[in-house]
Amino acid sequence: MSFFDDGDDTEPRPSSTAPPPSGSVNPQRPRPRTPAAAGSPADHHTVMVRRRWAAGIGVVLLILIIVLVAGCLSSDKQQKLKDYNRTVNELVRESDSQVTRPLFGALTGASSKSALNVELQIDQLRMQAQKIADRAKNLSVPSQMSAAQRNLQLVLNLRSEGVTKIAALTPTALGGQGKQAITLIAGNMEIFLASDVVYSQRVAPLIQEELASAGVHGIATASSRSLPNLGWLEPTTVQARISGQSASSQNGQVAAGTHGSALIGVSAGGAKLEAEPTINHISGGSNPTFTVTVEDAGSNPETNVTVDVTVTASGKQFKASHAIEKTEPGKTVNVDIPVSGVPEGAASKVEVLVHPVPGETNAENNKATYLAIFGK
Repeated sequence: MSFFDDGDDTEPRPSSTAPPPSGSVNPQRPRPRTPAAAGSPADHHTVMVRRRWAAGIGVVLLILIIVLVAGCLSSDKQQKLKDYNRTVNELVRESDSQVTRPLFGALTGASSKSALNVELQIDQLRMQAQKIADRAKNLSVPSQMSAAQRNLQLVLNLRSEGVTKIAALTPTALGGQGKQAITLIAGNMEIFLASDVVYSQRVAPLIQEELASAGVHGIATASSRSLPNLGWLEPTTVQARISGQSASSQNGQVAAGTHGSALIGVSAGGAKLEAEPTINHISGGSNPTFTVTVEDAGSNPETNVTVDVTVTASGKQFKASHAIEKTEPGKTVNVDIPVSGVPEGAASKVEVLVHPVPGETNAENNKATYLAIFGK
């Protein structure tokens, strides 16, 4: 037997890597893992948890978006209401300062002024009143303020109508046959009274109600009064004020006893004015309001006590007047008189005059002069 033939076998030897015979166990090789079948309870639970988390996050995000949008809408609504309130304040202040106050200033003592100048001034006031009413009509109005807006338009239209009617009657009232015109003027003053009632009882309360409903607090709606006092409703008082004489003087009767007024003091810009040569620095810009204190220095009550404030600056005069309806003996009355258009920074002279009342024999203490510079 050959060496190479030794151990020769016709059957091949099993390979070390061959799989074990059927039924045998290989202790060195673990069984392969069998993946969990799709749709098992564990996978289904995981999916459901993830879906719930996603749904929760989505709900939270949706709530946040709704809150942000609602906050923006609420803020925008509040701002529009505030803007409307501010615009109304501007309009009624213009109506008071640029129309009705100058109107009654022009009518007071009108008989002693140039009739043409008075008529032109009142006609200009008529046009200004109409402009203010037109501006109110064209406002951008939040829906919540629709009721207030209707009443605001009524107020400003009434004032425009009142000035228009008085402008038409003024030439006759200042002429030789003015008695009937004076009576009609007194009657038309009720238009201003009606506008004041509508504004105070409807416009301002409705605006405040809507502001409060929207959560806006601490913002005031301006007050407005076009009729200075109820004396303008009486024809005899209107006649007396236009003529610059008291009603008793109109009837040719002056009560027994002493008569007279005294100028006690004047303040402006929150400070009492000092007589010349002191230079008073008055804050408040070019439209200062002077507060004049007048005392009834006689033994009789007086009516229609007229007070003038004249500011002379830069070669021009700026004048305003106010009639005190009634004063009582020994008592003082404060009257506010706004003057418009005064130049700022210019050396000015302020003259205040309390017109003598019928029967007054000494008017030396009825006037005062001050030096002033107006600024912010």
